[in-house]
Parts: sequence; structure tokens; C-alpha cells
Amino acid sequence: MKFEDYSIAAEIKTSLAKLNYRRPTDIQFKSIPPILKGEDVLAIAQTGTGKTAAFAIPVINQLHMRKIKGRMDGIKCLVMVPTRELAIQIHQVFETIGKHTRVKSFCVFGGVEEAPQIARLEKGIDVLIATPGRMFDLASRGFIKLDRIEVLILDEADHMLDLGFIKDIRDIMTYLPKKKQTLFFSATINETIKKLAYSLVNNAIRIQVSPKDPVARNIDHFVTYVEMDDKRFFLERMVKENENSKILVFVRTKVRCERVQKAMGRVGLEAKSLHGGMEQEDRKKVLDLFRKGEVKVLIATDVSARGIDIPSVEFVVNYDLPELSENYVHRVGRTGRGREKGQAVTFCSTEEKEILAEIEGFLGKPIKRLEMDRDDYSQTIDFSAESHADWKSLMNEHEQSLLKRRKKKKK
Repeated sequence: MKFEDYSIAAEIKTSLAKLNYRRPTDIQFKSIPPILKGEDVLAIAQTGTGKTAAFAIPVINQLHMRKIKGRMDGIKCLVMVPTRELAIQIHQVFETIGKHTRVKSFCVFGGVEEAPQIARLEKGIDVLIATPGRMFDLASRGFIKLDRIEVLILDEADHMLDLGFIKDIRDIMTYLPKKKQTLFFSATINETIKKLAYSLVNNAIRIQVSPKDPVARNIDHFVTYVEMDDKRFFLERMVKENENSKILVFVRTKVRCERVQKAMGRVGLEAKSLHGGMEQEDRKKVLDLFRKGEVKVLIATDVSARGIDIPSVEFVVNYDLPELSENYVHRVGRTGRGREKGQAVTFCSTEEKEILAEIEGFLGKPIKRLEMDRDDYSQTIDFSAESHADWKSLMNEHEQSLLKRRKKKKK
């Protein structure tokens, strides 16, 4: 089935054609019809399978048709997301797909001045995409009115729970009308998420795509054993061997993020870092540079890069293994998006082998080992520009020491 065969507005079909969206992905094919009918949906699908468009297309269609009939006033759809970057990204999807329609969307999030956001809200919007903190702040002061919401969407719901937003999610229900359509989207599901989901939805249509394999089939996975102190040498080698490729590198903390960036800088490789400690404007600039391909290497933490859709990321590197097995799925889902191919490479140190075993248990299968003999391992370190730089500095120090000794002897 093609998008042109769906009973959706011609204006949306025009936008989809310009985006070269011809046929729906599995999650779109299964989600769009029940959402168009007004049913609640609980959808579990791998990251990178087109979940945002799966709810944006039918929601924009329904709101557009109501505006044509002159029945729209106030915010009608609320999309709750865990991070600022994801809010911006989903807003872009709504804006792009709804470009030729009468539907107006906007996103609010913390970390930036609130005055411009308030000014835009006062002009009137139909779809609000928001992170919990800023939304509750503005709602409590009357700048956001949610009493006419008809559709509630929770996206990346599992990550919102990881970040401790479960109370916020429950609290938001007190602001909303009892009668509404609820759409619950998540890449993974466990008992906690399941309980929350079924407490929010009403006779929901449950959709689960590829339940036996939580990661997309078009991603090749490899793990190689690299000791913690040697990982920077192997990342350097990988970047140099794939200099025209976009490489997204995941680390555990913002401190590690900056350290790895500096390590790449020492060997003459440009890399940018992305973490929660950065100002929002700086994070946006970094993402834009990476998205455009002006920077080929981005080093990020899990929180800052969750749910981000960057085109043509050829490699995801797990520089540090994630503490939560589910986060492996979200990390590798940044590559191989849609119909693109991708590779996920994991550097596993001795102390991380237990975490690797947990990840493989979650995946239900082992990750292919990329074997490396001792000579190849040693050569990677020996041929590093950093190693050469260190060797040169040692030689310089040795020469300086010899000069000092000669001067002393002369005296």
C-alpha cells in the first residue's frame, strides 16, 4: 500500500511526496488506520522505524479536517517527550508534514528563555510538543491551557520513565479532559512501562513490530575487546579509516565526553561533544554541524542523543558500554534508520564483560566478535598519532637532558 492510497488530506500527500515517502514502514502501516479512527494505541517498535510519522500523519490529518470545518480553538494535541532535542526534532516533523495544511505546531522546553515561547503560544497553536518541566511551569502560570486537548501522545515513553518522569506523566492527566485519544509509543517495554501504558489508554490497539529482535535488521553489530585506556587509539584508527563517514560515539558521562573529544583533538581529528551540561544553543549548533556533515564525529551521552534522527550515520560506536541494556538498542538505532544500512561497533574492556553479557541476554543473541590478534592490537597503538607525539616529546626531553649534562660537564 502506498501513501497516495490512504484516506488522508491531499495537502499531506503533497508533503509526503516531497519527502520521497512513498510507502509506509511497518509501524506506520499498522498505526495510521487505528489512529485515524480515533482509537487508543500502544505501539512498541524499534528506534529508527518511523514512529514519529506514524502518529504525526494521522493527527495532522484529523486536525486539518476539523480546521477546514471551522471547529478548532485551543491546543488540541499534546506530545510529551523526555528531551529538548527530541522536542525540536518532532516539531520539525510536524512542521514538514503539515506544511501545506492549516495545522500549527510548536515546541517548548527548558534551558532557553521562556519569553519567546510564551509569545508564540499566545498567537495560538494546534499541536504542542513539550518536555515535562517547562510545560508544567508554563501551564501552572496559565500560559498553556490543556483543557481542550483531544489527543495525548507519549513518545519515547521508556526513556521518560528512566529519567524519573512517571509522576509527571500521571500529574499531567489531571490537567487533561477525561475523554481523549491516547497514543503511547516506546522502543522497549517492560512490566513498569506496561502497567503505566494500560493505566493511561482505553481498550488500546496494541502494535508490536519485530518483537523477537529489538534492533533493526539492517544494522551489523560487532564487538571487539579493547582495554579502557586503549580505546582512544582504536577510535582514532576507526575515524581515520572511515574519514568520509558520519560516526556517532557514545560514552557514559559528560566528563568522558569531553575527554574523548580532547583525545581526538590531540591526534588532529575534529570531533564535537554533546551532553546535558551544555547550553541549549550550543547543543543545537553541534547537532546542526553533525546533521549537515560539516563535523563527521560526534561524541555523546545517552541522555542528550536519545531519539535524535540524524541522516546517514554510518557508524555508531559504543566507546563505553551502557549501564542499561535497553540503551544499547537506542544507541545503535541512530544508524541504519529507515532503509539505510548501518554498523554498530562496541569496544568492550575487561571490566565491561558482565555488562556485555547482560546486553546479549536482552537481545536474545550474541553480538559478533571482531577478533584481533596481539600484533594488530599493538600496531593500532604504535601507529597512533598520539603515540608518535608522545615518542617525539620523550625524544625531545632526552635531548634536552643530554644538553644540560654537557653544559654541566663544561662548567
